[in-house]
Amino acid sequence: MGPLDGVTVLEIASRGPGPFAGMMLADMGAQVVRVDRPPAAGADTPPDATLELVNRGRRSIALDLRRPAGGDVVRALARRSDAMIEGFRPGVAERLAIGPDECLAGNPALVYGRATGWGQTGPLAHQPGHDINYIALSGALGAIGRAQAPPTPPLNLVGDNAGGMLLAFGVLCGVLAARDGRGGQVIDAAMIDASALLMTIFFGRRAMGLWRDERGANLLDSGYPLYDVYRTRDGQFISIGAIEPQFRETALRALSIELDDLGRTRQAWPAIRRRLANRIGELTREQCDTLLGASETCYAPVLTMEDAPGHPHNLARGTFVEVDGVIQPAPAPRFSSTPAAGPGAPWRPGAAGVEILEELGYTSAEIEVLRDDGALY
Repeated sequence: MGPLDGVTVLEIASRGPGPFAGMMLADMGAQVVRVDRPPAAGADTPPDATLELVNRGRRSIALDLRRPAGGDVVRALARRSDAMIEGFRPGVAERLAIGPDECLAGNPALVYGRATGWGQTGPLAHQPGHDINYIALSGALGAIGRAQAPPTPPLNLVGDNAGGMLLAFGVLCGVLAARDGRGGQVIDAAMIDASALLMTIFFGRRAMGLWRDERGANLLDSGYPLYDVYRTRDGQFISIGAIEPQFRETALRALSIELDDLGRTRQAWPAIRRRLANRIGELTREQCDTLLGASETCYAPVLTMEDAPGHPHNLARGTFVEVDGVIQPAPAPRFSSTPAAGPGAPWRPGAAGVEILEELGYTSAEIEVLRDDGALY
């Protein structure tokens, strides 16, 4: 169950934003069927598919979409779905005869979500790329990093995962419009657009003259010394985000740092940073937890993925859950009257293929034909 119970989604397996969107939709109760690719002959043995957490909660059928019978199954699934999502480069779905025209012809209310890096249009639309390239061109990557250092890749959070959230949001907007009688449509969710959208506040600050186009020179990019991370005596790290004056003064008092002789201007930032680094370098992380965590200082220790699930706050909120012995982030956000169920484990590719085909009305003999043809794995 969950807030999306009753919403049906067809996901053509891909990488990056597509599976993240599928996970979010499934986490919220949508019934998502994932179409996986059969393993390529001679390919390396994949890792345990049941640990591919971003694929959690979706049944899987494995189809060779290069075979006409594989496309037939996809179009049959699309006819009974509210939404479909795919992550091919522009033109690939059309060549496989599972593009918007073919699928909307069989289901005019279908919301067809397309996840790409560069988008469906533009001079780079058909070029290959990855998260780092898309966020580079949007201006996001160039703003992330320390002074006098190259930009720092922020994992693949800003392109892939933000693109997945944009796709899920767009699909749900489309489903609402379709249920209001406005028909199906195509959603163009590009990672370059998603990362640009995340930068809205900074483009606004730049327009106001409050942002410099140089890394490590601004309030939120490690330029401001009281919004940064510091190493403790025992080699761990803490974060301070004391932007507002009241939090700044509380943090400085907790650390017994007096800055009256330095002032509070931008020119004093390097000297303030040195005093903070020296003082925090005298303390263990546990001592920092005691000094800064007990007062309103905008403080938190920097935890590893191993440590984060065991923090008391995360335990109290259930921020992480354990499914089949695997600890993972819990579905979010939280709903007061239609809470999401716990996430289901990832299915092995193709594990529900026969079951899904039977629901579509395929007979045992027809399923065997699909197997013999190589369309069904």
